[in-house]
Amino acid sequence: MERKKRKGLKWLNLLWILPLAIVLAVAVLMYVVPAFETAKSAEAPDSADWMALLPDEKYLSEVVLPGTHDSATQYVDLAFFSKCQALDIGGQLDAGYRYLDIRLGDEDGELMLMHGFTHCRKGGAPWSDKLTVRDVLSDCYAFLDEHPTETIVFAVKHEHGEASDAAFLAMLRTRLLDDADRWLMTDVIPTVGEARGKLVLMCRAENSDGELWSGIPMLWKDQGGYEDVSKNAEAEDNGAYTLWVQDRYEYGAEDKWRAFTDGMDKAQPDASSVALNFLSTKGTAKYGHPYSFAGDLNGRLNELEPEKLRGWVIVDFGTEQLAEHIRNANFR
Repeated sequence: MERKKRKGLKWLNLLWILPLAIVLAVAVLMYVVPAFETAKSAEAPDSADWMALLPDEKYLSEVVLPGTHDSATQYVDLAFFSKCQALDIGGQLDAGYRYLDIRLGDEDGELMLMHGFTHCRKGGAPWSDKLTVRDVLSDCYAFLDEHPTETIVFAVKHEHGEASDAAFLAMLRTRLLDDADRWLMTDVIPTVGEARGKLVLMCRAENSDGELWSGIPMLWKDQGGYEDVSKNAEAEDNGAYTLWVQDRYEYGAEDKWRAFTDGMDKAQPDASSVALNFLSTKGTAKYGHPYSFAGDLNGRLNELEPEKLRGWVIVDFGTEQLAEHIRNANFR
């Protein structure tokens, strides 16, 4: 009887330990492993002021512009799946990135930075404060105060929440108009000279009220993945200009690289055309691991001849060295 009792207690202990082990394993995978997924590189001189060398009369669409995908995800819930950057917003701007991919959710009257349904945070712990659009804007304003020759393309998407596009845009306008002098109030592609020292809003939300400023429209159909992996850039009519987009975010590395290089060849940015070429992908799995693809694809991009680069190039886990390689295409 005593032996059976001891055996029963042993199984009870195992039943207690097993769930705890699973919880710890998930925590390590989601938060500890991503903490070591960094984007270290050699420093690039003049990375914070490189746009000073561009002519004022050049259209922003004609600039080869380094950008980051899901820019605010240095610290994010379920980081193994959701983390796309190792630098914070200020670090990305200092490194030379000028296109920020800003994904927002509406929550309790505030606009929060999100990736899908996961919250971006101010620190690496899951209980860290949620990152708000106020926090990100503060970093952007501080950067432009120190570097007035630069501009920031602030590309906003309504990522999550119950608000309609109209309600979302109303919330966004209220927040931005608190500092209206920081923004270039335009709905057309500006020149570099017009944009210096300003943020340029581009918005992936339908504006049903044409009387109210909501930035430059930037709408495209979700691309995802396709059985036909020959698909690359597609043209989207955005009224005052044509938007060329390659954002095949469900391709494996080989198919993604092919789409990226084909998209680069297909798009021809000019005064009335913008080309967005994303190097980011999560792979073919439903929940992918962006870091596992970024190292491979960013390495290929670093070896691509600058003369082959055109448009706005958007990457995961951007480094200072990679931003320098992209922006050098403007001075070849």
